[in-house]
Amino acid sequence: MRSKVLACCELVLLSLWLCIQSVPISVDKTTEKHQEEEPVSQQSPDTGLHYDRYLREVIDYLEKDPHFREKLVNANMDDIKNGKLSKELDFVHHSFRTKLDELKREEMNRLRLLIKAKHDMQNGNAAGWTVDHQALLRQFEHLNHMNPETFEVEDLDRLIRSATSDLENYDNERHDEFKRYEMMKEHERREHLKNMNGEDRKREEQHYEEMKKKHAEHPKVNHPGSEDQLKEVWKEADGLDPETFEPKTFFKLHDSNDDGFLDETELEALFTKELEKVYNPQNEDDDMIEMEEERLRMREHVMNEVDTDKDRLVSLSEFLEATKKAEYLEKDEWQTLDQLPLYTEDELREYEQQLANEENDINKKSVELQKQREELERKQKELDAQRMGLQQAVEEMEQLKAQSSKAEAKQQGAPIAEGEPAPVVPGNRQPMPPSHQQQDVPVPVHS
Repeated sequence: MRSKVLACCELVLLSLWLCIQSVPISVDKTTEKHQEEEPVSQQSPDTGLHYDRYLREVIDYLEKDPHFREKLVNANMDDIKNGKLSKELDFVHHSFRTKLDELKREEMNRLRLLIKAKHDMQNGNAAGWTVDHQALLRQFEHLNHMNPETFEVEDLDRLIRSATSDLENYDNERHDEFKRYEMMKEHERREHLKNMNGEDRKREEQHYEEMKKKHAEHPKVNHPGSEDQLKEVWKEADGLDPETFEPKTFFKLHDSNDDGFLDETELEALFTKELEKVYNPQNEDDDMIEMEEERLRMREHVMNEVDTDKDRLVSLSEFLEATKKAEYLEKDEWQTLDQLPLYTEDELREYEQQLANEENDINKKSVELQKQREELERKQKELDAQRMGLQQAVEEMEQLKAQSSKAEAKQQGAPIAEGEPAPVVPGNRQPMPPSHQQQDVPVPVHS
């Protein structure tokens, strides 16, 4: 799930791409008082873009500027995509421009840290290595890295173009990721079978086919966006009589934020009843990742048929116009994922070869790391041995020094009793041996 990219541009700018929780600005918003009392928008889900926070904060501050907000409300998608709206940045209030400058500097610092961290992980902390930020920052197209200090028209234009392109590719990336997920499941299943004997393998294959057949046995899944599908929601979710179904009322019931549009989140909520026919969250055999992929397919199908201006939002007029088309009366059952080929055998073999190559690379790296570890352990042992040798040498030197001191003392004379001061011979200040010490001589008494 991606975000409503923020307040205002998410309204028009992100109505381009997001729609998942997007809150577009509607020209039908009632009174100025209502706008003034409108609470600060809740933190939106992540768009999946690596610069998501920067994008949302920029749009948030632009939406707070009355002049820019007014231009945004009246802009069309061409004005946004061709850069016309970006030029209105020159008229944004100074206080907001100052904050935008600050946001850009923070984003530049974040990118520099990312570059440095990536290099450290890949190459280690090489001493004396200097990061060429200017060269590496060229890979980030959502801002003008040549001017790292201020947020200018070019920065807004780059941000809009990058977000538009990246978010338009987001669904394709999700499909590719799901395809790899399914191929990995099949690869692991086949590897598991290889480790079984003949009888166990046969039973496992039989069980697998039975589960596939059971999963395929479900009530009819109506075509997303068809009259039958919408009437079922009207009955099951809204609790209303299908005979009283009225498209305009249905639209207003499911425009949960009352902005005059059905965004991607609101659309996807309409498919829950259809998905529950195929997937049961309480059944461990039902894959919830597959269910979300099915929901994405349904949403894309409706958008392709109904969203005529390709802003990834369904307006009331688009919705009502779609009810007049032949597709609206579609009676054929929707083909679910289990009825469609998700990949070919050639694609699976290519994927398995890729896995094998990655495993070989990991094994080689593991061997290299093991050798490095053994070499480090060997050097550590050498260092430990050297340290012990030095310690022994120091201890021997201390012993020799002590012995030398004792020998010198012995050469000077007999050992002196403990606590008795050694006499000193005048002139050389050396202690006198006890035999040379002055004796007490009795003084004769003359009568």
